[in-house]
Amino acid sequence: MQLQTKEPPRLELKGTPREIGLEHGRLLSQQIRDQIKVYENMFQETSKMSWDDVRDLAEEFRESLEKKVSDIYAEMQGIAEGAGLDLLDIVALNCRSEIAMGSFSDGCTSLSWKKHDDGRVLAQNWDWAAAAGKNIAIVSIEQPGKPKVYMVTEAGIVGKIGFNSACVGVCLNAIRARPCISSKIPIHVALRLCLESSSAQTAVERVSGLGGIACSVHILVADSTTALGLELSPLGDVHLKEDDLGTVTHTNHFIENRNVYEPPWLSGSPIRLGRVRQLLGELIRGGISGSQITPSLLRDKIFSDTFNAPQAICCSEDTSRGPAVRSKTIFNIIMNLEKDNLSAELVVGRPGSGEESAVIRMPWA
Repeated sequence: MQLQTKEPPRLELKGTPREIGLEHGRLLSQQIRDQIKVYENMFQETSKMSWDDVRDLAEEFRESLEKKVSDIYAEMQGIAEGAGLDLLDIVALNCRSEIAMGSFSDGCTSLSWKKHDDGRVLAQNWDWAAAAGKNIAIVSIEQPGKPKVYMVTEAGIVGKIGFNSACVGVCLNAIRARPCISSKIPIHVALRLCLESSSAQTAVERVSGLGGIACSVHILVADSTTALGLELSPLGDVHLKEDDLGTVTHTNHFIENRNVYEPPWLSGSPIRLGRVRQLLGELIRGGISGSQITPSLLRDKIFSDTFNAPQAICCSEDTSRGPAVRSKTIFNIIMNLEKDNLSAELVVGRPGSGEESAVIRMPWA
């Protein structure tokens, strides 16, 4: 009999940025410390960098964050204080993608699907190292004058995958490309900015208005009426619109953005992209639409798919890789972005494996 994955902690945070950070740091102190050890091992294995080296590089980002996003910077200060850590430890966690410069191998599959003119489904499998997956948390954040945020994140990290009370949601696909420019906005901060926005277009404007992204990434952002695949890079962006089927799909390579140098990376990424498009097409041709597009259907027909394993949509560990960077599907999230039915279902673990948690509903009671 297979054991189900343990549910991650749930945090309900509200107040000023500092108060939100303090509570985050206090409640997840042990997980944050463990996550630092996880990334210390990853940096050592992939780049021969010590955590002191990583912190030195984080200082460049700290200066930029303090100037550009003072509220999020104050939240990071609160996390550090609450956890009893140095601020640069928290900055380094939040800039780990930029500091790694593509040395990590997180691979994810994301999609949006138009249910009707005023409804979108946004979903993804988040694939990452099992050690890092131990320290995820489900977080709600309530601040005056901003939409309420519901997200799944890593302990100590201020922004990741989720949605808000204004029906704006985000998914994430890592891209390995050069260069990285530390004066621009880190990926996880950009995700948080999107999650504080009142529409998909406002999210785009918020990130671009601060000078754009520090390193390459794909952020799939949607609200109830619009979905955009943001192929972002420090040297220029490309926005992918919904196709004729009302979908946007993405994995871990740029589809149209040619502004940066993107060396060969995950050989399974184009295969996964073709596969998710194939499976979506089969559902659409089979007449699935509107209210028939349910989380259970998507988990069963798409996100549990193991074609081309281990680099499948439902990713399993590749034992040929070093233990610190073996990716697997950590969780699946499916968000329903409709004003009268705003919700999400989260499953921790590989969908369809028998090891996943029971369905966790967001928002929770």
